[in-house]
Amino acid sequence: MSDLGGLGRRIAGRREALGLTREELAQRAGVAEAYLGHLEDQSESTLREAAAKLAQALDTTAAELLGEAPSGAGGAAPGAELAELDEGEALGLIAPGGVGRIAYEGRFGPTVLPVNYRVAGGAIVFRTTLGGSTDADLRTGLAGVEYKVAFEVDRIEEGTRTGWSVLVQGSLHHVTDEELAEARATGVEPWAGGDRRQYLRITPSRVTGRRITTG
Repeated sequence: MSDLGGLGRRIAGRREALGLTREELAQRAGVAEAYLGHLEDQSESTLREAAAKLAQALDTTAAELLGEAPSGAGGAAPGAELAELDEGEALGLIAPGGVGRIAYEGRFGPTVLPVNYRVAGGAIVFRTTLGGSTDADLRTGLAGVEYKVAFEVDRIEEGTRTGWSVLVQGSLHHVTDEELAEARATGVEPWAGGDRRQYLRITPSRVTGRRITTG
């Protein structure tokens, strides 16, 4: 919250350091001068006051609007409904790629890890380090025999208490040298960085999804 409250001060400070007036900066940025003035004049107290008023009208709390409430706090929103998604809709939601969670039975028991992924040819592709947990733990050592895993992706809107989740279940395949070009073409890049040359591919055998909406 203090970071939001200091946004206006940082904008004004940088503008003054460049010797620009509000009018000049507004023209350069393509925003209204009045809006720029509002940003520069805001403070933590004014933001909290506005959040308190808006929260009451939105049937939520100021803490939730300000991102200060614990994730998942609060009850169901008015008119909340849980709907099942068909396979096509579920696959469409995860098609853009992003961050998902792979779940499997590892050497130390049930394991869930976040990974960056892309979708190609209906399969989920991600990368890991050679010999890492999602590599070593998921090798059967038998030709043509693959472990079954689960892969989950979700998008949650804390303010409205709505969102969706998709669960993919299928076999996990270690991409071979002959298949490498196709896997690389997905362009998947792990946020973790490092030498993550082992590509893994999940071929779905079952796809389900759910969405929470409000009336």
